[in-house]
Amino acid sequence: MPDHPPAVEPAVLTHDEIAMLALLAEGRLTASVAGELHLSERSVRRRVRVICTRLNVSTPIQAVVWAARRGLV
Repeated sequence: MPDHPPAVEPAVLTHDEIAMLALLAEGRLTASVAGELHLSERSVRRRVRVICTRLNVSTPIQAVVWAARRGLV
């Protein structure tokens, strides 16, 4: 029997999280993302941390790459 890593449930992002990653993919800064989504900068930073944790990545750039590879942004 071949060694296979255990199956991992794919991470699911909400529409708002995808929108946030799309803005980051455009090169927007936190303040710009916050203004566009009508959130505080603190909320944007917190939500990006949550996204990174859910996707098991270390940085917002890695989260954007993850989403881009799946055609989400």
